[in-house]
Amino acid sequence: MASLFRPALDLMAQYAAYHRDRRNIATHFIGIPLIVFAVSVLFARVEFTVGAAPMNAAIVVWAVTALWYLTRGNLVLGAATAIANGVLTALAMTAAQGSTTSWLGIGVGSFVVGWVFQFIGHYYEGRKPAFVDDLVGLLVGPMFVVGEAMFMLGWGRRLLEEIEQRVGPTHLRDLAHPV
Repeated sequence: MASLFRPALDLMAQYAAYHRDRRNIATHFIGIPLIVFAVSVLFARVEFTVGAAPMNAAIVVWAVTALWYLTRGNLVLGAATAIANGVLTALAMTAAQGSTTSWLGIGVGSFVVGWVFQFIGHYYEGRKPAFVDDLVGLLVGPMFVVGEAMFMLGWGRRLLEEIEQRVGPTHLRDLAHPV
Protein backbone atom coordinates (compact mmCIF):
# COMPACT_ATOMS: atom_id res chain seq x y z
CA MET A 1 0.00 0.00 0.00
CA ALA A 2 2.92 2.36 0.71
CA SER A 3 3.94 2.18 -2.96
CA LEU A 4 0.59 3.73 -3.87
CA PHE A 5 1.64 7.08 -2.43
CA ARG A 6 5.18 7.34 -3.81
CA PRO A 7 6.16 10.32 -5.99
CA ALA A 8 5.75 10.15 -9.78
CA LEU A 9 9.52 10.03 -10.31
CA ASP A 10 9.86 6.91 -8.15
CA LEU A 11 6.87 5.25 -9.80
CA MET A 12 8.04 6.11 -13.32
CA ALA A 13 11.59 4.87 -12.61
CA GLN A 14 10.27 1.56 -11.27
CA TYR A 15 7.95 1.18 -14.28
CA ALA A 16 10.75 2.12 -16.72
CA ALA A 17 12.85 -0.75 -15.38
CA TYR A 18 10.20 -3.12 -16.78
CA HIS A 19 10.00 -1.30 -20.09
CA ARG A 20 13.41 -1.19 -21.79
CA ASP A 21 12.59 -2.57 -25.24
CA ARG A 22 11.36 -0.10 -27.87
CA ARG A 23 8.82 -2.61 -29.20
CA ASN A 24 7.35 -3.07 -25.74
CA ILE A 25 7.08 0.67 -25.25
CA ALA A 26 5.45 1.02 -28.68
CA THR A 27 2.82 -1.65 -27.92
CA HIS A 28 1.93 0.23 -24.74
CA PHE A 29 0.86 3.24 -26.82
CA ILE A 30 -1.97 1.08 -28.14
CA GLY A 31 -2.61 -1.35 -25.29
CA ILE A 32 -2.85 1.02 -22.33
CA PRO A 33 -5.24 3.54 -23.90
CA LEU A 34 -7.43 0.63 -25.07
CA ILE A 35 -7.54 -0.77 -21.54
CA VAL A 36 -8.37 2.62 -19.98
CA PHE A 37 -11.06 3.12 -22.62
CA ALA A 38 -12.45 -0.39 -22.05
CA VAL A 39 -12.65 -0.05 -18.27
CA SER A 40 -14.43 3.27 -18.71
CA VAL A 41 -16.88 1.76 -21.23
CA LEU A 42 -17.77 -1.02 -18.80
CA PHE A 43 -18.05 1.30 -15.76
CA ALA A 44 -20.13 3.87 -17.68
CA ARG A 45 -23.20 1.63 -17.39
CA VAL A 46 -23.00 1.60 -13.58
CA GLU A 47 -25.26 4.61 -13.13
CA PHE A 48 -26.57 6.35 -10.01
CA THR A 49 -27.45 9.85 -8.85
CA VAL A 50 -25.72 12.17 -6.46
CA GLY A 51 -28.48 14.45 -5.23
CA ALA A 52 -30.24 15.25 -8.48
CA ALA A 53 -27.14 14.89 -10.67
CA PRO A 54 -26.78 11.78 -12.82
CA MET A 55 -23.46 10.00 -12.28
CA ASN A 56 -21.71 6.82 -13.31
CA ALA A 57 -18.79 4.75 -12.05
CA ALA A 58 -16.57 5.74 -15.01
CA ILE A 59 -16.67 9.38 -13.91
CA VAL A 60 -15.97 8.43 -10.30
CA VAL A 61 -13.01 6.22 -11.28
CA TRP A 62 -11.66 8.98 -13.54
CA ALA A 63 -12.00 11.58 -10.75
CA VAL A 64 -10.30 9.40 -8.13
CA THR A 65 -7.43 8.48 -10.46
CA ALA A 66 -7.08 12.10 -11.64
CA LEU A 67 -6.70 13.17 -8.03
CA TRP A 68 -4.07 10.46 -7.52
CA TYR A 69 -2.09 11.55 -10.62
CA LEU A 70 -2.25 15.21 -9.57
CA THR A 71 -0.85 14.41 -6.12
CA ARG A 72 2.22 12.40 -7.21
CA GLY A 73 4.49 15.45 -7.15
CA ASN A 74 4.67 16.28 -10.86
CA LEU A 75 1.73 18.54 -11.63
CA VAL A 76 2.32 18.75 -15.41
CA LEU A 77 2.57 14.98 -15.82
CA GLY A 78 -0.38 14.44 -13.47
CA ALA A 79 -2.57 16.97 -15.29
CA ALA A 80 -1.62 15.59 -18.71
CA THR A 81 -2.47 12.06 -17.57
CA ALA A 82 -5.78 13.16 -16.04
CA ILE A 83 -6.70 14.97 -19.27
CA ALA A 84 -5.75 12.01 -21.48
CA ASN A 85 -7.76 9.62 -19.30
CA GLY A 86 -10.62 12.13 -19.25
CA VAL A 87 -10.76 12.16 -23.05
CA LEU A 88 -10.76 8.35 -23.12
CA THR A 89 -13.52 8.30 -20.49
CA ALA A 90 -15.64 10.79 -22.44
CA LEU A 91 -15.27 8.69 -25.59
CA ALA A 92 -16.10 5.58 -23.58
CA MET A 93 -19.27 7.09 -22.18
CA THR A 94 -20.46 7.72 -25.72
CA ALA A 95 -19.55 4.16 -26.77
CA ALA A 96 -21.41 2.75 -23.75
CA GLN A 97 -24.72 4.24 -24.88
CA GLY A 98 -25.49 1.59 -27.48
CA SER A 99 -27.28 -1.69 -27.00
CA THR A 100 -26.14 -4.11 -24.32
CA THR A 101 -24.49 -6.24 -27.01
CA SER A 102 -22.68 -3.23 -28.42
CA TRP A 103 -21.63 -2.02 -24.95
CA LEU A 104 -20.24 -5.42 -23.95
CA GLY A 105 -18.64 -5.99 -27.35
CA ILE A 106 -16.84 -2.66 -27.30
CA GLY A 107 -15.90 -2.86 -23.61
CA VAL A 108 -14.76 -6.47 -23.45
CA GLY A 109 -13.29 -6.41 -26.97
CA SER A 110 -11.20 -3.32 -26.26
CA PHE A 111 -10.06 -4.78 -22.96
CA VAL A 112 -8.93 -8.06 -24.53
CA VAL A 113 -7.21 -6.39 -27.51
CA GLY A 114 -5.47 -3.93 -25.16
CA TRP A 115 -4.08 -6.76 -23.04
CA VAL A 116 -3.01 -8.70 -26.13
CA PHE A 117 -0.88 -5.69 -27.12
CA GLN A 118 0.51 -5.49 -23.57
CA PHE A 119 1.52 -9.14 -23.51
CA ILE A 120 3.03 -8.99 -27.01
CA GLY A 121 5.15 -6.09 -25.80
CA HIS A 122 6.28 -7.98 -22.75
CA TYR A 123 7.09 -10.99 -24.92
CA TYR A 124 9.57 -8.72 -26.77
CA GLU A 125 10.77 -7.36 -23.44
CA GLY A 126 11.34 -10.84 -22.04
CA ARG A 127 10.02 -9.66 -18.71
CA LYS A 128 6.69 -9.83 -16.91
CA PRO A 129 4.50 -6.71 -16.67
CA ALA A 130 5.24 -4.36 -13.77
CA PHE A 131 1.82 -4.85 -12.17
CA VAL A 132 2.66 -8.51 -11.45
CA ASP A 133 5.10 -7.31 -8.76
CA ASP A 134 3.17 -4.21 -7.72
CA LEU A 135 -0.50 -3.59 -8.56
CA VAL A 136 0.18 0.15 -8.54
CA GLY A 137 1.72 -0.50 -11.97
CA LEU A 138 -1.86 -0.59 -13.29
CA LEU A 139 -2.15 3.11 -12.36
CA VAL A 140 1.37 3.98 -13.44
CA GLY A 141 0.89 2.56 -16.96
CA PRO A 142 -1.27 5.44 -18.23
CA MET A 143 1.09 7.97 -16.61
CA PHE A 144 4.05 6.26 -18.27
CA VAL A 145 2.43 6.38 -21.73
CA VAL A 146 1.62 10.06 -21.27
CA GLY A 147 5.20 10.63 -20.09
CA GLU A 148 6.48 8.81 -23.19
CA ALA A 149 4.34 11.04 -25.40
CA MET A 150 5.66 14.11 -23.59
CA PHE A 151 9.26 12.93 -24.13
CA MET A 152 8.55 12.39 -27.83
CA LEU A 153 7.26 15.96 -28.05
CA GLY A 154 10.41 17.22 -26.32
CA TRP A 155 8.66 18.00 -23.02
CA GLY A 156 9.66 16.60 -19.67
CA ARG A 157 13.36 16.29 -20.50
CA ARG A 158 14.29 16.81 -16.84
CA LEU A 159 11.95 14.02 -15.74
CA LEU A 160 13.48 11.73 -18.38
CA GLU A 161 16.99 12.55 -17.16
CA GLU A 162 16.00 11.83 -13.55
CA ILE A 163 14.45 8.49 -14.55
CA GLU A 164 17.59 7.56 -16.48
CA GLN A 165 19.77 8.46 -13.49
CA ARG A 166 17.88 5.83 -11.52
CA VAL A 167 17.53 3.01 -14.08
CA GLY A 168 20.18 3.79 -16.71
CA PRO A 169 19.69 4.78 -20.35
CA THR A 170 16.21 4.04 -21.65
CA HIS A 171 14.70 3.78 -25.09
CA LEU A 172 12.43 6.65 -24.13
CA ARG A 173 15.20 8.97 -25.32
CA ASP A 174 15.33 7.04 -28.64
CA LEU A 175 11.58 7.51 -29.01
CA ALA A 176 11.97 11.22 -28.38
CA HIS A 177 14.69 11.49 -31.04
CA PRO A 178 14.23 8.68 -33.60
CA VAL A 179 17.25 7.83 -35.74
